[in-house]
Amino acid sequence: MKKYIFLLACLELCCTAGRGQQKINDEALRYQEQRMVFQQWDQNKFKPSSGFLGLNPFYWLVWGFPYPNYHKTDLRPLRANGPQTQRLAAVATMQSVDDKHKLQSDTLRNTALSQIASQSGLLSDADPLWLLYYKDQFGPVLNHSMQSILAGLPVAVQQNLVSEGLYDWYRNELDRLKERLDGARNSDMDRGSRIMTYYRLLHEFRTKSGIWAIRTASAQATLDMTARQEKLKTGSTSLGAWKPQTDIEIAQKVLQHIR
Repeated sequence: MKKYIFLLACLELCCTAGRGQQKINDEALRYQEQRMVFQQWDQNKFKPSSGFLGLNPFYWLVWGFPYPNYHKTDLRPLRANGPQTQRLAAVATMQSVDDKHKLQSDTLRNTALSQIASQSGLLSDADPLWLLYYKDQFGPVLNHSMQSILAGLPVAVQQNLVSEGLYDWYRNELDRLKERLDGARNSDMDRGSRIMTYYRLLHEFRTKSGIWAIRTASAQATLDMTARQEKLKTGSTSLGAWKPQTDIEIAQKVLQHIR
């Protein structure tokens, strides 16, 4: 029995506590919270209102005497010119300025990288003009050897060029051109200056190659002349029988070719 009485007392106590907690719906407080944060600064939502002809005493106690100008000034942080709106606008402006600075710095970076790529000697071998033209033209300079220089010449001519010192001269010229060419390829310079250096070196190489061709041909002609002289000295050259009619036949053949 005592247990039932105790349970009834606890239930009554809980019901009494539940009835003592009620939801407060203060319209003036709700409007003030909305007004201060984001919603419109509505003059008609200041509670208590002034009433008929401004005779509501509660209005004068809350707004009229303590804060007569409070409802006349929009104090919302998110109003059109509010502090929060200005801060957000300033943040957006600074973000736009930062984006412009980033774009400018990226442009400068890309420009610097392109200039480095065009001027660096480490990347000169990747130049399209070098790959398509100058690399092949400078092949005899970059990869010259005794076999490549004397290739295609008779053994007697090779021996004559070596003994006369012509081979050493041409090899030294190729060594100097190769040294200058390597310097132009490995140095940091403007691409236009590098290409003009290639052009000048190629011109010099062709000049030296022409001189070398003339000297090899002269060596061959000298050897042929020496061989003929030796035959004449030893009497091993046979001369055909000559007669006056022979000159007439030669003249007629020349005239036929001219016609």
